[in-house]
Amino acid sequence: MTRYQPPPSESANPTGRTVNPVKTAVDGTPISYYESQTRRIWRRFLRHRLAVIGGCVVLLLLLMVVFANLLSPHDPLSLDTQRRFIPPLTNASFVLGTDEMGRDLLSRLFYGGRISLVVGVAAMFATIVTGLLIGLIAGFYGGRMDNALMRFTDTMLCFPQVFLLLVLAAFITPTVISIALIIGLTSWMEVARIIRAQIQYIKEQDFIQAAIALGASESRIMFKELLPNAIAPVLVSATLNVANAVLMESYISFLGYGIQPPLASWGNMLTNAQSYFDLAPWLAILPGLMITLTVMSFNFLGDGLRDALDPRLRM
Repeated sequence: MTRYQPPPSESANPTGRTVNPVKTAVDGTPISYYESQTRRIWRRFLRHRLAVIGGCVVLLLLLMVVFANLLSPHDPLSLDTQRRFIPPLTNASFVLGTDEMGRDLLSRLFYGGRISLVVGVAAMFATIVTGLLIGLIAGFYGGRMDNALMRFTDTMLCFPQVFLLLVLAAFITPTVISIALIIGLTSWMEVARIIRAQIQYIKEQDFIQAAIALGASESRIMFKELLPNAIAPVLVSATLNVANAVLMESYISFLGYGIQPPLASWGNMLTNAQSYFDLAPWLAILPGLMITLTVMSFNFLGDGLRDALDPRLRM
């Protein structure tokens, strides 16, 4: 006697009832179990609450500085000595008060944030491009080229970044572009080492060996095969380097080598406020809070991207 075999679309559960192994939604539509890489990364990122908060704050900061001319209630360079040191929340026209020259502090925070974030983003691009090229060349060619570039990188790491910044800033006219380049060209070493290690690992994979066997050119292998597969740590480094660049700009501006008045940046606002801290502490507290908020938000965003892009994590 031939035993009855259920159809492939059916399976028996312990109770003897037949069930359909393909799950369906309420309306009968089959539920797909396939999850694209983009969706998986987005889902992982959304589970990192601090990263989501940091991303929202970064977005608000970017909108604030882009539309600073629309949001600012006053001209940030307009002087009115009769309105000096107005405390915050005591005057409807000057919500966050005024500084030692009678300038609106809220407007200066908007425009100062524009300068600080432009320096941070430009310095990040300089850092990433420099570190990416050096790490890519060192990791791909290896041998003497790798040894020479890595010894140069180690030599640069021996000098404190603040020391290099101050030495270069003392001999170069401080502008937004020059400050960004100075910060970027003294911050690329960690990125270069990360990219080099990533390239050395990817270079041993089968698809790279196949590309070499098929006669692909070096430039194609480097920029079409290796670089796209090493982009994840670059994105994480980019967000973290923006935070570092904003902090470095504030530091050298605080020491008087950064953005010069009358242009406002959060760093030189702190410099001008140190003489009036006992009289008007809000002049230092408010730009200090903006720097802290910006650095923390970019760091949280970088942490979330790192977790979302790491294929070894199961989230």
